[in-house]
Amino acid sequence: MPSDRKFWNKIARKYAKDPIADVAAYEYTLERTASHLSPHQRVLEIGCGTGTTALRLAPHVAQYTGTDVSDEMIAIAREKNAAEAVAHLSFEQFDVDTDHTTQTYDVILGFNVLHLLRGSDYGISTLDQMLQPGGLLITKTICYPDGWRGIALRSIIAVMPLLRMIGKAPFVRIPTIPDLHAAFDALGYEVLEQGNYPASPPRRFIVARKPD
Repeated sequence: MPSDRKFWNKIARKYAKDPIADVAAYEYTLERTASHLSPHQRVLEIGCGTGTTALRLAPHVAQYTGTDVSDEMIAIAREKNAAEAVAHLSFEQFDVDTDHTTQTYDVILGFNVLHLLRGSDYGISTLDQMLQPGGLLITKTICYPDGWRGIALRSIIAVMPLLRMIGKAPFVRIPTIPDLHAAFDALGYEVLEQGNYPASPPRRFIVARKPD
């Protein structure tokens, strides 16, 4: 079992009980995301955690699949869906870094997860392979802030490999906002919407369309 999967499995139940850190930013992200969804779409969410976002967005689309590297997170998400009975919503364990699928989707969502993927472009080219031409890739990713906050965050990230060696942290590589946009630009994506919710440290929200 990959060490990151062990880490997320270990904290899954606690994670499920933790409150949302910034409710206003979360709700606005959901509102903006939902505005780009439609009833005919097949949607994949990576890093769905315990399924909170999936349960909110699934009613807007034809089919919604939530995935996460942690099978314990998926178990919790399935428990939630069993209670709420949201139609056309399913949850599956899936590791974007190592697993493969030939299934493609109209929309791929990744909230607070790209900085946890190992791909040199934060996993964007991997997600691109699962997205239909003309499809939407909607992400929200923590990025380095400017000034002393950025310096402090870099100091924290510098010790993460040591913590990961003893099972106390997952793999993390935080991008700058320009680096993140460069990864989309390299694949020819058209950015339809962007913003920081919250502003500091910035969680960069990007809605991008894959070329036809």
